[in-house]
Amino acid sequence: MTADEIKAGQVLLVEKPLEWTSFQAVAKIRYTLQKELGLKKLKVGHAGTLDPLATGLLIICVGKKTKEISAYMGQSKEYIAQITFGGTTPSYDLESEIDATFPTAHIDRAAIEAVLPQFTGDIQQYPPIFSAIKQGGVRIYEKARAGEQVIVEPRSITIHELEILSFENNVLSLRVLCGKGTYIRSLAHDLGKALSSGGHLSGLRRTKIGSFEADGTKDPIQWSEYFKEALER
Repeated sequence: MTADEIKAGQVLLVEKPLEWTSFQAVAKIRYTLQKELGLKKLKVGHAGTLDPLATGLLIICVGKKTKEISAYMGQSKEYIAQITFGGTTPSYDLESEIDATFPTAHIDRAAIEAVLPQFTGDIQQYPPIFSAIKQGGVRIYEKARAGEQVIVEPRSITIHELEILSFENNVLSLRVLCGKGTYIRSLAHDLGKALSSGGHLSGLRRTKIGSFEADGTKDPIQWSEYFKEALER
């Protein structure tokens, strides 16, 4: 990949590491490219946020390709989610501590299969209050962390497919194929309620965006090393 090709625009398939924010991944690649290319400014952006506790495919667009970000964001996405039943958290994932516990003896694979149809197709979903949605110019997770009351409205989303991969020791491994705007954390929380228990997201990996797959991608540090070597030639 040459300097001219980078400036003309590139679509990078990035493996977002655990505990990195999507912004940090973008910043790492932007910094390396600006330094290696001797540029003060370079447009770099991602097509769909992944939470810090999620891993997997992040599409990062460089240069003129940033104009295509909205097109990638509109494509279907596939996730492998780990959902733990028996407890809820305020953030719907492991970012916050369990705040309530619930019985789980009645939950088995058949019970889960029975409620999954409620969550497929075009449905209404409440986003988590610990999310990046803005209200009054402020991201609501900032209000939630400050202890302020946050009220969210349901959103129309589409979940195309839900497939049980395994269920053991109250942990469900679920493949999710969904449309734009779907919160897998909310799905975990809502599944727990539908099963007369509680649930939270205990692991998440994005495996596909449209036809792009996570297999064989480079993480931000590997991309940075790649660019350093390629642009030295």
